[in-house]
Amino acid sequence: MRFYVDCEFTDFICQGLISIGIVAQNGEEFYAELCNIDESACSPFVREVVLPKLSRLPETTYTPDSLRVALLAWLAHTSADPEHLICVDNVVDWDLLIGVLQDVPAGWKGVLVGRLIDETVRQAYFLERGERHHALDDARALKAATPCDLAGAVSVAEVKPSRMF
Repeated sequence: MRFYVDCEFTDFICQGLISIGIVAQNGEEFYAELCNIDESACSPFVREVVLPKLSRLPETTYTPDSLRVALLAWLAHTSADPEHLICVDNVVDWDLLIGVLQDVPAGWKGVLVGRLIDETVRQAYFLERGERHHALDDARALKAATPCDLAGAVSVAEVKPSRMF
């Protein structure tokens, strides 16, 4: 099964996870925000644009450990298929997802789909339904704009050969 993942993070240097949104091929969704975000570690852009979009609701706010448990439970509930194709438009999203899970589960493959995305579809999604720079809305837009044929997708393994796959 395919999963479309987007993460919001502190900045491009430290890349501390703030929130994660995942949309499964079957339409199931997962959204989480980390509690106790160190706002001083965030770039000015993140403080101005991303942080105000966080819901900070108890049902979507997790510690790192509780996020791992909740995400693994959601994945198990969402798909019995042991093969997971994780679609991301930036390798940072893959790294942050694997950081939450602490390992790459057996049967998982990460693919970068950024250059396959139909930007017209993605922009239309944001205009009609969502906000850019909110992890779940970005994951929904990624799913909407990614073609069924992923023949041109790049494996995360080709981009980050030193990273676990």
